[in-house]
Amino acid sequence: RGNLLFLIFYCFKGLIKIYIILYQRQYICPHALSWARAPAACLNFNCMLILLPVCRNLLSFLRGSIQCCSRTAARQLDRNLTFHKLVAYMIAFHTAVHIIAHLFNFEYFMDAQLNRNHSHLPFILSEIGNDENVSFLNPIRSNETSPTIVMFTTIAGLTGVVITLALILIITSSMEVIRRSYFEVFWYTHHLFVIFFIGLVFHGFGRIVRGQTSRSLDSNDPDVCADRFEDWGKNESGCAVPAFAGNPPMTWKWVVGPMFLYVCERLVRIYRSHQKVVITKVVMHPSKTLELQMKKKGFHMEVGQYVFIQCPSISRLEWHPFTLTSAPEEDYFSVHVRIVGDWTQALYEACGGNKSELQEAWKLPKVAIDGPFGTASEDVFRYEVVMLVGAGIGVTPFASILKSVWYKHIQNNEGVFTKKIYFYWLCPETEAFEWFADLLQSLERQMTEKDMADFLSYNIYLTRWKEKEAAHLRVHHEDENDPITGLKQKTLYGKPNWDNEFTNIASTHPGSKVGVFLCGPPMLGKSLEKQSISHTEAGVKFIFNKENF
Repeated sequence: RGNLLFLIFYCFKGLIKIYIILYQRQYICPHALSWARAPAACLNFNCMLILLPVCRNLLSFLRGSIQCCSRTAARQLDRNLTFHKLVAYMIAFHTAVHIIAHLFNFEYFMDAQLNRNHSHLPFILSEIGNDENVSFLNPIRSNETSPTIVMFTTIAGLTGVVITLALILIITSSMEVIRRSYFEVFWYTHHLFVIFFIGLVFHGFGRIVRGQTSRSLDSNDPDVCADRFEDWGKNESGCAVPAFAGNPPMTWKWVVGPMFLYVCERLVRIYRSHQKVVITKVVMHPSKTLELQMKKKGFHMEVGQYVFIQCPSISRLEWHPFTLTSAPEEDYFSVHVRIVGDWTQALYEACGGNKSELQEAWKLPKVAIDGPFGTASEDVFRYEVVMLVGAGIGVTPFASILKSVWYKHIQNNEGVFTKKIYFYWLCPETEAFEWFADLLQSLERQMTEKDMADFLSYNIYLTRWKEKEAAHLRVHHEDENDPITGLKQKTLYGKPNWDNEFTNIASTHPGSKVGVFLCGPPMLGKSLEKQSISHTEAGVKFIFNKENF
């Protein structure tokens, strides 16, 4: 809803701006120049916003500052990447309109020079500036000048081409299929934003878009003198020859603030990258999942937070986000890395994952840590009833939460507001269960010993299976413990019926606020958000939160 309100406000603002600019009269380029200037004004506004959602240290500071006042506002900060993408789409749209409008402008400028008719106002305006008067309006100064040459030899033309090429590369490499399969391509091309902003700042310095000066408007009112151009400069006409000047560049005023904040963000990251991090333990889990346990002086975390990891021996430029799977109560912090790309494969090999012998500690790679950064999962203990939904490796933020719950109850922490946790984990293969099953078994045992078996309800779903696995599961189905996870709670097959699950929770906890937390694919997020809205009735309020980094 917050994104929708912003979009409505933004469109309303853009329409007003376009109306104001279109209302200004144009005599060489009817309307086309206005259609170029209006998107340019919207581009300035968007380019001011585009860097703010990726200043993660700033967002973490704001989230911690406003959380005590408004949890709704804090949740909006968790959608920073959604907002970033929305602004990027607007930049692409307004850039396209701006370019198309200027292509028409150059045609109008050229036509004004080619149609050498002294009774034609556009030609008269184009002739201004040919003598000693340098205050020209038409940037194409003769009928022998090619518009293409003007476009590629002026500051506006060259920077425009550079900006457009950089924007095309940034947008195309940001497609999900490229980002997931070729993350390095996405990472490196995304840093073309530096060239984009440099070109953007200098784009208006050529002052190719010109207008009548304020002093000239006193002696040549366009509404009065437009039809008297043949008598311009004559005393009895009351209309002097108009003087023109280029509009001063304004873009830098819009982007200098966000650029300064982003530079500060990068300086903080550089400082953090030089702080010593020690890898204390490396665990190779099944299904090619690598666990790194680390220590860093002064490192403090909350449940569900994430960090960026850099490995200089692999790449000094790439930082990759990983959810922390350790609890704040532990004396180390850990991440689980699923090997799915070139960078994770290189990290796996650097940690000895492809070797049968034990890796000596001094041979482990050096890593740098930036973070931790806040996410929606930080609010999990603010709800009396909680639904945790993880898909595949998306279970990692909930590992931190469940561990923290375990420690809080072991320490008899009476300040825990949460009274009930419903945990759902969907996996396509049996191997993915193995690294997390140990934690669930420990939780199950501890909760049983403390007579708190009803505190945590977990439902594990296997969404795909092979024929051999199915035969094995049928044989061992009557065993006391589940043959896949080793838990007393049996593994379920297929996908959950979310309508039934939400209905049962709503009937069990009337009058409660239920926090729904998801770390998984977008389609699952849409389904859960729809269910949260449709089941918010009869005094039960479902509040949907999604991990987004």
